[in-house]
Amino acid sequence: MLELYHAHISTCSQKVRLCLAEKGLEWTSHAMELHRGEQLTPAYLALNPNGVVPTLVHDGRVVIDSSVICEYLEEIATTQGTRLMPADPLGRATVRAWLRYIEEVPTVAIRIPSFNQLFLAGWSRLPQQARDTFIARTPLRKGHYRNFGTEGFAKATVDESMERLRQTAERINAAVGNGSPWLAGEAISLADFCVLPTVVRMSDLHLEHVWSGLQNFQSWYERIKSRPSFEAAFYPDARTTIDHP
Repeated sequence: MLELYHAHISTCSQKVRLCLAEKGLEWTSHAMELHRGEQLTPAYLALNPNGVVPTLVHDGRVVIDSSVICEYLEEIATTQGTRLMPADPLGRATVRAWLRYIEEVPTVAIRIPSFNQLFLAGWSRLPQQARDTFIARTPLRKGHYRNFGTEGFAKATVDESMERLRQTAERINAAVGNGSPWLAGEAISLADFCVLPTVVRMSDLHLEHVWSGLQNFQSWYERIKSRPSFEAAFYPDARTTIDHP
């Protein structure tokens, strides 16, 4: 039995939902309301001491961290659905190098425009005591919230995040050029699915200019959006499209 504690708009949750769909695995959903602090309750912290989503529970055994969960799903269902890791050691090393890069660069960078555009208004309306209490209860990223403040992240921080997102798009563009359709070669892999939620979030935030002129990137994005797993992971409640004046 697979149970997933996740949030609809969480990019890390979307990674796992993509892999579950590609593997054709049945799972029980425990959707969490992050704005209500459900990820910080004692019951949830007993499962995931980091107080973040997602968390996978497999027959009572807990697996945390989205990329780790994705690798775990591949290992428990290697012969089921889409194979998400190459069969050869070099191919697997290529995927894992992408996963480390994705965690360090785009996954961190996308939080900056996401928070500024999606969460600033609600966060700034909270009383200072409520904000302080939330930060005190958060096991991870206390500094992230403190730097966010009530005015949002500073322009220099935003500019750096956009530079990192552009670099990510350029690396994807280079990887899928010269006849290679996917990041790790001829077959789709965890690398493609783990970076995809960041790209979708950029689109939802109207940041498509990040990949302006990158034709290989755009073709890759269209290919992966056409897969049934895309609709399964990015159902309407999972999108955060906002209207700009």
